[in-house]
Amino acid sequence: MTAEIAHHWPVPPQDGYTVDDLLTLPDLPPHTELIDGSLVFVSPQRIFHSMAIDLLVNGLRRTVPPGQKVMREMTVVIDRHNAPEPDVLVVRAASVRSREQTYFQVRDVLLAIEVVSPDSVSRDTDTKPHKYAKAGIPFFWRVEMTSADELPLVHVFELDKISHTYESMGTFHSRLKLSAPFDIDIDLTAIDEL
Repeated sequence: MTAEIAHHWPVPPQDGYTVDDLLTLPDLPPHTELIDGSLVFVSPQRIFHSMAIDLLVNGLRRTVPPGQKVMREMTVVIDRHNAPEPDVLVVRAASVRSREQTYFQVRDVLLAIEVVSPDSVSRDTDTKPHKYAKAGIPFFWRVEMTSADELPLVHVFELDKISHTYESMGTFHSRLKLSAPFDIDIDLTAIDEL
């Protein structure tokens, strides 16, 4: 007779989890996010997800100006009940305070990038961009895998500061060449070289 393993699922507080809970609860799975007071656990990722993140991080680090830093998979505190974790982000260098740091304040984020996975389609195309825009993040990119050639398709958005919504600045398939938020030139077909 084998003993069954008892699972102790956390019971959410009546008013939902807070950023303090996210940052202090023991044994949360890696990359847990806080969206509207609920903990969101990330499913195992496809290889494309990891490769796309590496491609973008490497490409952005080649041209990021002084005073800014490129980070991957770090929590961004938007408010008491929202702390998502963009796949890639560009932050003000002054906001990097120590190597033990686990989050950034939303005011320090210049660009948030989400690489869409099957389990994150709704969050990455609707929920997170809406929250990022309302919080004032100036640039947002959504990255998807094309079905034809499995290359990244990057949707680039810039914040309209009056409406606090994102406006499309284009879609890029083989080469990502932009002048904002800084000069960027990334060969998206190089994902196969990683």
